[in-house]
Amino acid sequence: MLSIYQLTSTEFMTEHDYLLAWSAYGVAALGCLLVWFRLTHWMWRYVREPLRVLVAVLLLVPTIVEPSKELFAPAIAITALDLLFEVGNNAWRAVADLFLYGLIAFGLYLLFVSVRWLLLRAWQARQAQTAPGAAEEPSLGEGSSRAAALEADSRYGARAERNLRIEPRL
Repeated sequence: MLSIYQLTSTEFMTEHDYLLAWSAYGVAALGCLLVWFRLTHWMWRYVREPLRVLVAVLLLVPTIVEPSKELFAPAIAITALDLLFEVGNNAWRAVADLFLYGLIAFGLYLLFVSVRWLLLRAWQARQAQTAPGAAEEPSLGEGSSRAAALEADSRYGARAERNLRIEPRL
């Protein structure tokens, strides 16, 4: 009977099979990531984005299995198999790779968030400078009084009330 180690050994896999397995895993991981994006689209931005980064790190980080042949496998799969079947000692290496790539990914995410925050702040300041006297949208009461004033004006005609309909913000 074959053990788990023999099934995962490269003696049974050619390089073509290795690339085919990585391609299948890549497509499946991207599919899972897409599903995760759809599951988290309703959340608040500052909760949703770190969760997406975390799942991307968990799905896409590789770790080395055999250093002599430079063979890689998904770190989450190596960790799960090593802990579940107690086959090898690659679990700590896989956890270290996950942690290292997670730190890098979250560092880049924090850099992205800070640049986005600075750009948003500059954009809002520029918007405030370009229209300092411009009022915000009229309230419902102000909108109806404006509509009545425009209807009285002969230039706009009877269509003015329909054009100034104010919708509440949700």
